[in-house]
Amino acid sequence: MIARYFMRALGVGASVLFVTNAAAQISDDVVRIGVLTDMSGPASTPTGQGSVTAAQMAVEDFGGSVLGKPISVIVGDHQLKPDVGSAIARRWYDTEQVDLIVDVPISAVGLAVQSVANEKHKLMITHATGSADFHGKYCSPYALQWVFDTRALAVGTAQEVVKRGGDSWFFITDDYAFGHSLERDASAVISDHGGKVIGSVKPPFGTPDLASFVLQAQASKAKIIGIASGPPNNTTAIKTGGEFGVFRGGQQMAGLLVLITDVHALGLPVAQGLLLTTSFYWDMDDKTREWSKRFFARMNRMPTMWQAGVYSSVMNYLNAIKAAGTDDPLAVTAKMREKPIEDFFARNGKLREDGLMVHDLMLVQVKSPNESKYPWDYFKVLTRISGEDAFGPPDPACRLSKG
Repeated sequence: MIARYFMRALGVGASVLFVTNAAAQISDDVVRIGVLTDMSGPASTPTGQGSVTAAQMAVEDFGGSVLGKPISVIVGDHQLKPDVGSAIARRWYDTEQVDLIVDVPISAVGLAVQSVANEKHKLMITHATGSADFHGKYCSPYALQWVFDTRALAVGTAQEVVKRGGDSWFFITDDYAFGHSLERDASAVISDHGGKVIGSVKPPFGTPDLASFVLQAQASKAKIIGIASGPPNNTTAIKTGGEFGVFRGGQQMAGLLVLITDVHALGLPVAQGLLLTTSFYWDMDDKTREWSKRFFARMNRMPTMWQAGVYSSVMNYLNAIKAAGTDDPLAVTAKMREKPIEDFFARNGKLREDGLMVHDLMLVQVKSPNESKYPWDYFKVLTRISGEDAFGPPDPACRLSKG
């Protein structure tokens, strides 16, 4: 009887020892990172191959292995379709042993992938999706949002522009949830700071001719024409405004979501004077320039905030695996929360319990052709915006938030 008891105790001890040892290992003996992105559609320039390259650079800079195990990067194209994105995520998690999915442009696709990650208890980090639902009502311990959300961009731009005298606004707003959210958040800040919204127009997504909408905005005499839209309407509106002499007439345009690749495509003669908020600018300091020039050598263009954010998050993820001694997703994210996130991408960064990485943003203005001294010299930084001001407090709808 004593012998049987001893054997049972030994069995329990052996099981505990096995679990402890297993926890210190890498699942499947490989850390697999899947870049799920848009490789050929309208989001492919600010994400796409550039996001893949950013992830590969992080793995190379880390040394190619972690805890003695190799790191692999694979690529998937979700074609901007939620069903395609969720199918790839399910296959990756189930059969290809992917540990982390990154990038995932377009909020509808990102939320679909987040649902799969939550079901499979695997990790995803989104960079190119702005919906605050990721860290709000749909928050999950397995989903992180690294670069921006709609509130941060809207609040950052509106707050700082009103402070500079831009106290009357007219919005050109994409007629779907993303655009409505941008306008709503910005309008609240404008009102809180003593400004006013004169009106808005809401063209459908992908409207090829925005002339009538821009003319209405111009006729409003508002000091600021707010572009509450993403590609392609944002660049179409800015281009049309330039053609109609909006800036020459004394009005300014404020883009609530504009990327450096959008400015490059438009050209400085069209985009000059545009105000926008960004998480990252390649020419901000020595650290941003060093990394961005290495990225440029591979891609022949400077990185967007989304692509820079992919590198930052992958590097932080790999360092957390090393510190935790395991690739268990909850152990890794716990390590990621322990220290401030301070690198070439993030200033004063911290990963909150709700999965949002809060960090400083910048209000910038697009330079005129005469102000630009070299290729991709596009922005002048007007002010820094603290992460707490831009992102605000945790959403009470998130059950993960503390207090």
